[in-house]
Amino acid sequence: MRYGRASVDGEIRWVRVDDEAVHVLRGSPLEGEPAVERSVPREGLALLPPVVPFVFYAVGLNYRRHIEQQMAAGRNVAVPDRPEVGYRANNALIGHGEPILVPPDVTGRFEAEGEVVAVVGRRVRHASRAEAQESVFGWTIGNDVSAREWQRSDRSFWRSKNSDTFKPMGPWIETDVDPMAQTTTVRVNGEVRAGFATGDMVFDPWDFIVEASRYITFHPGDVLWMGADSTCQLAPGDVVDIEVTGIGVLSNPVRLDTG
Repeated sequence: MRYGRASVDGEIRWVRVDDEAVHVLRGSPLEGEPAVERSVPREGLALLPPVVPFVFYAVGLNYRRHIEQQMAAGRNVAVPDRPEVGYRANNALIGHGEPILVPPDVTGRFEAEGEVVAVVGRRVRHASRAEAQESVFGWTIGNDVSAREWQRSDRSFWRSKNSDTFKPMGPWIETDVDPMAQTTTVRVNGEVRAGFATGDMVFDPWDFIVEASRYITFHPGDVLWMGADSTCQLAPGDVVDIEVTGIGVLSNPVRLDTG
């Protein structure tokens, strides 16, 4: 099943997405199996970020090639020896089709990273691996946009990764897919800029849930972005597409933020 959120007649609603139609639901699929209230055409309907997370978790340096690229650039990084999570800000989220806005004072590399995203569907603490696997409701796609000069100059990631519009996510949540058996492809203006096996991770999603849930409680609607294999430079005027087979394509134009 593909579940998402959309503005229907001015009201934000959960929807189930088919190839031709969008079925408006009477509740949240995170809370059970809501009935279909009505169906509307899919064409022209703007999809919102498929979930607004209670907590927004993110993984860094979880693919060996990305780590090797960082090492080759002279950065002090290493292959992690345990799964650790970081955090991102909800204000940065936008949905499929919404523009990524480049602040006018950004200099240096402005980059995209295509990531598979786990959407948690139940409360979990001190999870076993089996419980971690059962806790994931489904999977969506994230574009981890970063302003690299800010990332290096600021004391935290507060603006380099968390500025408004820097975290596109969508277009929906796919519940029937094995993310570890998929392929991630990043295209800029239709040209392939990166491609990798989605499951070629140092630690998989369940490793992170098991480790993190020793200390923190996961809640329905939390998301865990799983990192990327490589980066792609963006500029105003570009359109960036992140495809994860079995899930879909997240597409966003890039524009200069003129205020």
